[in-house]
Amino acid sequence: MPRTIRFHLDENCDPRIARGLRRHQVDVTTSQEVGLLTALDDDQHAFAKAEGRVIITQDTDFLRIHASGAAHSGIAFYPSQSRSIGEVVRAVLLIWEHLEPHEMANHVEHL
Repeated sequence: MPRTIRFHLDENCDPRIARGLRRHQVDVTTSQEVGLLTALDDDQHAFAKAEGRVIITQDTDFLRIHASGAAHSGIAFYPSQSRSIGEVVRAVLLIWEHLEPHEMANHVEHL
C-alpha cells in the first residue's frame, strides 16, 4: 500500500474530516492550521502545490483551476452536502491506500 500521499483540507470542509484521517495516520493539514483561513483559492492552490498535497475540497473553483491547465498535486472533490464526514474519510483513505502521488498529480478524483 503506497500511503505516501499527503492532503490539505480546504476551509470549506469540516475539520472533523482531518481528525478522522489522522486517526489512520494520514498526513493532512487544514487551512486554519497553516494560516490560510479566508485565503484566496489561488493561495490555497499554491500552498498545496508547493507542499505536494492533494486538496480535499467542495469548492468548484478548484475544478476551474484544474480545467485551466494549472499544475497541481491533485484534487479530491465532493459537492457540498453530498457526503457525510465518514463517507469523505473513507473515500480519501481509498486514495491514500491505493494511489501514489504521481497518480494524483494534475488529476481530479470525485469522492
